[in-house]
Amino acid sequence: MQDDPIHPGQLSLVMADITRLDVQAIVNAANNTLLGGGGVDGAIHRAAGPELLEVCRGIGGCPTGEARITKGYRLPAKWIIHTVGPIWRGGSFGEDELLARCYKSCFSLAERHGIRSIAFPAISAGAYGFPMERACRIALSEMNAFLEEGGEEKGALVIAVCYSHATYQCYQKALSEL
Repeated sequence: MQDDPIHPGQLSLVMADITRLDVQAIVNAANNTLLGGGGVDGAIHRAAGPELLEVCRGIGGCPTGEARITKGYRLPAKWIIHTVGPIWRGGSFGEDELLARCYKSCFSLAERHGIRSIAFPAISAGAYGFPMERACRIALSEMNAFLEEGGEEKGALVIAVCYSHATYQCYQKALSEL
């Protein structure tokens, strides 16, 4: 695992498998059905076990830009916050705002459940085609806003998790431009 130092009250960047992180909550870049899929969504469903699918069937889906919370089941994380990012359609269909709303929705659920450590994948930057650089800038902007609005004083730990070296480099570049 390659990573920046992890300090509560700050944003950290790590290269890791999100399903193995020992944090209170991980974020799932889910689809609207919440029933699993490819990429990080499929990995989280496989690692959490069949109980997750059963509970997600009862939730009834999730609109784009919103989030839902479930237990972590067989994951080290106690909670999974499922959010549905926008599919990239060229940038003139509110994609930036919807992606920002994903992060805001996740932080809102985290606060309501007393979650102080949360790890995010690069939402919408995989199969949904959101340009990686743009997705990284939006993610980091929302993560920093959360920390500046009180998460830092509460000792919140916010982690941007990268599964590939290219994603890690993209986040590093976006961090240097903040």
